[in-house]
Amino acid sequence: MAAGKGTRLKSKHPKVLHQVGGKPLLAHVIAAAQQVVPAKDIYVIVGHEADKVRESVQHTGVEFVVQEPQRGTGHALMCAASALKNYDQVIVLSGDAPLITAETIEKLRDFHQQKKPAMTILSAQLENPTGYGRIIRDNGRSGEVKAVVEEKSCTPAQRTLREINSGFYVFSTKPLFENIERLKNDNPHGEYYLTDMASVLRKSKQQVTAIETHNPAEILGSNTRAEMVDLDRKMRLEKCLKLMSQGVTIFYPDTCVIDWDVEVGADTTIEPFVQLLGRTRIGSDCRIRSYSVIQNSQIGDEVLIKPGCVLDEAIVSKGAILGPYSHLRPGSEIGEGAHVGNFVETKKIRLGKKSKANHLTYLGDSDIGEGVNIGAGTITCNYDGVNKYKTIIEDGAFIGSDATLVAPVKVGRGAYVAAASCITQDVPPDSLALGRAKQVVKEGWAKKKKKRK
Repeated sequence: MAAGKGTRLKSKHPKVLHQVGGKPLLAHVIAAAQQVVPAKDIYVIVGHEADKVRESVQHTGVEFVVQEPQRGTGHALMCAASALKNYDQVIVLSGDAPLITAETIEKLRDFHQQKKPAMTILSAQLENPTGYGRIIRDNGRSGEVKAVVEEKSCTPAQRTLREINSGFYVFSTKPLFENIERLKNDNPHGEYYLTDMASVLRKSKQQVTAIETHNPAEILGSNTRAEMVDLDRKMRLEKCLKLMSQGVTIFYPDTCVIDWDVEVGADTTIEPFVQLLGRTRIGSDCRIRSYSVIQNSQIGDEVLIKPGCVLDEAIVSKGAILGPYSHLRPGSEIGEGAHVGNFVETKKIRLGKKSKANHLTYLGDSDIGEGVNIGAGTITCNYDGVNKYKTIIEDGAFIGSDATLVAPVKVGRGAYVAAASCITQDVPPDSLALGRAKQVVKEGWAKKKKKRK
């Protein structure tokens, strides 16, 4: 279910699109569900900002049902009746509970298939159940569920109960849709609540059961910003612990921000205050030093990333050294053993094997061969205000400091470009190119100037 506004978040954005662990709440729930059933059998009920929600997760291959207007969780299933009527059972998940696991979904499904009730509720025992609906069991009928009572409607005795409703259910489809129209909306919000199906089904002589999760944390939703941030913290700590169990060293894991889909190879060390975001992949025996931010990038084995580097959609090959304070923008491909150093920015380039750009340089829209030396302060001028152009530097070339390469231009194999040159024409292989004004020295000029003062 992903149709609600989430008004307590005080946000203009759909609740289920707020992120924890580096991706939307809803994406986590879909990922868990896809481990249990095929994507074509997963239906996302959308309503508030439906187009945005659909756009965010449509790549997963799930189906969509529109709830318009949004009149409660019971009404959401009414809207989905035509899509779900041909299934024997329906598993209902909350789109804002990202910690739910495939194992728990399977356990809930299997319990329902074994007991064959009309409705099965996933419940949890909480030390402090404040704010949650309570499960009311019938002790005379093998502990079956009589009703789910929202806290504000509980009697004093019911408030002492610690078993709560998680908002996750399995329904047998036939009794569900035979009885769902019996739901009433005589409440202050005029909504139809799916929790009321427990008492509706019991009144029609149907069986309602509940099964407890052994991990109450996984059913927690995020109704406020504080709850969402707490979920994010728990998820990221769990991610760090999982990586460490796989052979990764993470110093001060509470300071690191590692998204749920990140992968890191064994014997890699991650220092404090590192951010690994999106679908980043890092090989083995790497060291990622403090304050580096790496997003959607591929890092090979034995790579050293010094402090303060920023990488976005970059590819870095084995044994490369980056930083400190390098900025690799999308499309940067750094070859094996190459160096990208202090305050070097790259964008849409290929830097060949063992090539070096160590200081204060911008390389954009460039194809740079192997064994090339890029001197400090070099700039590839790739943009004329309208179009982008490419710079080609072939194997073994040497680019002197403070060179300006005005694209489109090609520097041939083994050629030299003298320091402070502005290169506007191709440089043949094994040649020397100079493009600077002849130095003029006027002896005594400064002394005379000072005397005039």
